[in-house]
Amino acid sequence: MQLSGKAALISGAGGGICRAIALAYAAEGAAVACVDINAAAAAETARLVEAAGARAISQVCDVSREADAQAAADAAAAAFGRLDILVSGAAPHDPGGPIHEIPIAEWRQVVDINLTGSFLLSRAVVPHLLTGGGGSIILIASQLARVGTAGRAAYCATKGALVQLAKVMAIDYAAQNIRVNTLSPGAVETERTLRRYGSFDAANQTLGQKHLTQRLGKPSEIAPAAVFLASDASSFVTGSDLLVDGGYTAI
Repeated sequence: MQLSGKAALISGAGGGICRAIALAYAAEGAAVACVDINAAAAAETARLVEAAGARAISQVCDVSREADAQAAADAAAAAFGRLDILVSGAAPHDPGGPIHEIPIAEWRQVVDINLTGSFLLSRAVVPHLLTGGGGSIILIASQLARVGTAGRAAYCATKGALVQLAKVMAIDYAAQNIRVNTLSPGAVETERTLRRYGSFDAANQTLGQKHLTQRLGKPSEIAPAAVFLASDASSFVTGSDLLVDGGYTAI
């Protein structure tokens, strides 16, 4: 089991990609702190992790709030006696549009959660990683960190910023044995996709042909990459962006 004896904090754990990552970590022996702004969703992921035979806690957290991020990190470390892995995956639904039509409140929400939230969680988790002698931080970015798409200015800007943030953090903490990487999925069948397109069929018709696979990915296809980045199998990987995008950026 690649993560046996390790403990992870996963934000956005209430559904989609991060729930799949939580279950994959459980299968590899990790204890998991399931963090989400939706209390019921976080609790359900924790229940599934425990049902898989791993230790879990759930914690309500608005990652854009410094106090919430600190409380989540401290609760995870207290529950498990250590903290080795951070997966920062919380993201809001953003309707988007041309920038002159985007309300400033919507722009700020995307920046506050996608970018500042990853900063605050990392800032809160790093001292615990240092205490344990190192660890792995994984920021969930996107294929849209590398290429643009219409009407997604805030999303693309923040995901691109995460790639750069991870590189700088990787440089800053290399000597302390903390590896920092981004994981960039392509379009994936999640609740956020349903909210934007109404159905997975509609999403596949619109976005499928943009991937070499001619379809969207599934959360379970992203999770193994997060296991790799968290485990010693990626001990020589830091400051990198791992694309799991069905060939989206190859076209």
